[in-house]
Amino acid sequence: MKKALIIFLVSIVAIFVIDQYIKLLFINGFRYDGDPISLILVYNKGVAFSMFAFLKEYLKYIQLILIFVIGFVIYKEKILEKHPIISGILIGAGISNIFDRFNRAGVVDYVYYHGLFNFAVFNFADVMIDFSIGMFILYYFLEKKKNEWK
Repeated sequence: MKKALIIFLVSIVAIFVIDQYIKLLFINGFRYDGDPISLILVYNKGVAFSMFAFLKEYLKYIQLILIFVIGFVIYKEKILEKHPIISGILIGAGISNIFDRFNRAGVVDYVYYHGLFNFAVFNFADVMIDFSIGMFILYYFLEKKKNEWK
């Protein structure tokens, strides 16, 4: 458990630092206008696709509670022991976006796809959250299949 906890904590810090570094590049003026992807600075006051922006200041506290609940479930269900890196990626990315809510005008987003259609602007932490959820789903189905074969 100690080794898994260390891997988990290192994963959290690594994702947080990488995400915040990239965000600082954009806050300090980096920009790229391309086709079909532009790299621009946007402060998102909501969540995906700016949903729940009407919650304003309450949103960051709701998300903070959600991170604690997810962390508790990861610990209680012993997910941390099986998947410390994926768990750390999920928590680290979530903490990074919440950090933005407490310290900036909103979550710093910067990747904008505008090729065949206009898509939401997102960031590295968003991608890491999607990746970790996808990996958890994949492992769930692989574990289920493994149990069926027994």
